[in-house]
Amino acid sequence: MNPTLPRRCARFVLPVRRAAVVLTAMLLVGCASTPANPDDPLEGFNRAMFAFNEGVDTAVLRPAARAYETVTPGLVRTGVGNVFGNLGDVWIGANNLLQGKVGDGMSDLMRFMVNSTIGLLGLLDVASEMGLQKNDEDFGQTLAVWGVGEGPYLVLPIFGPRTLRDAAAIPVDRFGDPVANIDHSRTRYTATGLRVVHGRARLLSVERTFEDSTLDKYTFMRDSYLQQRRYKVHDGEVPFEYDDYDFFDDGFDEQASLLPARTGVEVLVDSALAQLELNRAEGAAPGRTASNIYFTMGNER
Repeated sequence: MNPTLPRRCARFVLPVRRAAVVLTAMLLVGCASTPANPDDPLEGFNRAMFAFNEGVDTAVLRPAARAYETVTPGLVRTGVGNVFGNLGDVWIGANNLLQGKVGDGMSDLMRFMVNSTIGLLGLLDVASEMGLQKNDEDFGQTLAVWGVGEGPYLVLPIFGPRTLRDAAAIPVDRFGDPVANIDHSRTRYTATGLRVVHGRARLLSVERTFEDSTLDKYTFMRDSYLQQRRYKVHDGEVPFEYDDYDFFDDGFDEQASLLPARTGVEVLVDSALAQLELNRAEGAAPGRTASNIYFTMGNER
């Protein structure tokens, strides 16, 4: 028997137990009050965690990201992002296969093989130049395809916004994450830290778009995150929801009710810009920058 196997299993089993205890406590607290938003029955807890994450971002992540961006040439940052993206393609491909999207899954695995060889261990994204599209899947999306409901909206410490379904998928995603499975502790921590700082640095330019904050930043971030996740679950084809009027009975083209294919980042940014324009039109007072945007993006790699 492999002597390291029990230790590896414990690394993932213990967080699952702790997460179950925390989620149970949050659900009990949430049931004690009537939520204003049906998607967010734990709003009191979530707002507290939102403030905590914003404090961590302001004190640690944003300064580290700015320093990283300052001292690291753009070409090097591109290579770092390509390496982490290449490692992620394996788990992305596995999730596509689990969702029954065999073509996309094989494309993801082909991307990994091409970039790991011709692309010099992932430093170069040769696969994209060859027409192999970069996908973005995780086990939370796989659970959605399997019919698991998204559950209430949650804001977790450090991990940021999730739904209950996505929170339950975190241990499985970590199990499939090559970086989290590096045996050498110092290398694992260094690689994890670099990936987090690199991901935060990618959002600095987006954050500068948010010079004017929304009237209620928490609400905006929640709605943006849920829109982004639903967009990903439906692979960019999220039908609009109509309450009182049936356009289809009036000759409305059903295809017109589908959102155009865009990336999750574009959905978030477009939503942010639209909300900011609305606030300006209504004379909303300017606020702080959206320092919690990194957590809202779901720590995208």
